[in-house]
Amino acid sequence: MVIFNFGAYELDDDANRTDRDAVWEFLSTEAYWGRTRSGRTSTRSWPLPWRVVGAYETATGRQVGFARAISDGVAFAYLADVFILAGARGGGLGRELVATMIDRGPGAGFRWSLHTSDAHDL
Repeated sequence: MVIFNFGAYELDDDANRTDRDAVWEFLSTEAYWGRTRSGRTSTRSWPLPWRVVGAYETATGRQVGFARAISDGVAFAYLADVFILAGARGGGLGRELVATMIDRGPGAGFRWSLHTSDAHDL
């Protein structure tokens, strides 16, 4: 488990801490890549990620960000479903979320892939 503090937030890779309802809410209503997924498809994918990292408000524990990875566990990983809620954007939390996923964990030496239309800066 990795917990990394970043200002008023903490980043945590404990999958059991993930607020699945909050993640599904964002993916199904705000994420251009997630709107076409059904609830059933999303639910079926929960046990499959190799790793997840959530961003949480330290004071309240509310989840404000999320990222998941699919990997062979040896050399390659795909970064998916990365988001930060609007109210928590603009302070570098998204970059820290990605850094925690890629550099602060078991995939630090992997080759990573991300397909995106709007998050190239991450």
